[in-house]
Amino acid sequence: MISRVFAIGALGSALAFSQAAIPDVAKGNDPELKANYTPPKTSWGDPDLQGIWPLNHLIAVPLERQKQYGNRAFMTEEEYSKVPGAMEARRVRLNGGPIPVADAPNRPMRQTSLIVDPPDGRFPALTDQGKRLQEMMKSSYKPGQTVFDSVEDFAAWDRCITRGMPVSMEPRNYNNGIRIMQSPGYVTIILEMAHETRIIPVTNMPALDPAIKEYLGESRGHWEGNTLVVETKNFNGLVGHTSAGVPGSPGPLQPETTNQRIVERFTRVAPDTIKFEMRVEDPTVLATGSYTVAYPMYLDNKYEMYEYACHEGNTAVRNYIETSRYERAHPKEKK
Repeated sequence: MISRVFAIGALGSALAFSQAAIPDVAKGNDPELKANYTPPKTSWGDPDLQGIWPLNHLIAVPLERQKQYGNRAFMTEEEYSKVPGAMEARRVRLNGGPIPVADAPNRPMRQTSLIVDPPDGRFPALTDQGKRLQEMMKSSYKPGQTVFDSVEDFAAWDRCITRGMPVSMEPRNYNNGIRIMQSPGYVTIILEMAHETRIIPVTNMPALDPAIKEYLGESRGHWEGNTLVVETKNFNGLVGHTSAGVPGSPGPLQPETTNQRIVERFTRVAPDTIKFEMRVEDPTVLATGSYTVAYPMYLDNKYEMYEYACHEGNTAVRNYIETSRYERAHPKEKK
């Protein structure tokens, strides 16, 4: 769980997307990228982002930066020289284990964390309301949770429903496929984990009524030059900012709150590279109001995306409940 003390910054208009604070993560791994790349266009004239952009290259990049790197978004040459060896050691250590692990491609990353703002790459502290919501979270990942009586005692991902947003746009140790498809007026993002599809209108379609809330929120997009900008709101609060430990809002304590907002920017900066930035705003939960994740996406149309059949043969939820009930009915004798 995250319990660090973080200085509280002013919110208000400061929640606007601040490009100045965001390192150019695409150039961090490829300094030869041209500054004014012109992407191809679709037959109807939009910048073409189509293809498969898996995130396996980010498996070894943590969400939160280790303190040893301070405010450095990228490793030094000496630090970077050790990354291939560490990646190979990780592959050997995890090969054949009980949990599927994707091999990271031969593309070691210089990034020290996915979070690039705040500048130290650390996750913001929680507000008092965020801490209360955190205590109410249910998950098999939650430290100390040992009582499971029903499916409501499990998080959405435990139950194979969704990873939710923003987590669905961040890497995992397997099933990292992301496919982007386009048609006139729409951009579609297919997520291998957990077999979901985000359909994003890029027209003047009006926003949904705030009373309608969804796991992935409701997205609306528009083009700013060659950049696709996607704004997502209307979250149901049933998934967190991370897979375990950090709640989203609105939550069960304040269901009417709708101030969680995510703004994503997709910019194709080379034939095989998209610069992705995602600003997550949630002043109900985050003391500083927001944080930003950024990374390069690399084109790999040979990547194969398979059905994420999470429920097939999955007895984990039932086993947790049965074991929890048995242990409480048969307490161990104290010695």
